[in-house]
Amino acid sequence: MPTAPVRTVNCPTCQRPVEFTPTSRYRPFCSQRCREIDLGAWASERYAIAESPPPEDDQETNVGSMIRPELDR
Repeated sequence: MPTAPVRTVNCPTCQRPVEFTPTSRYRPFCSQRCREIDLGAWASERYAIAESPPPEDDQETNVGSMIRPELDR
């Protein structure tokens, strides 16, 4: 029975190739060091997830109309 090819990815921190398998302890990172460098970058806010702007004129997200609908009249 043929074995599946091993998927290899680059470490997000140092770009070294890493086997992406359940036995790869730090996947997708190559080591504990690279994993902690990445965690530190998130903790120091060097990385951030972009927030989409709120929809304009959407009645479902209009908090004022949900709390006091009589104000919208």
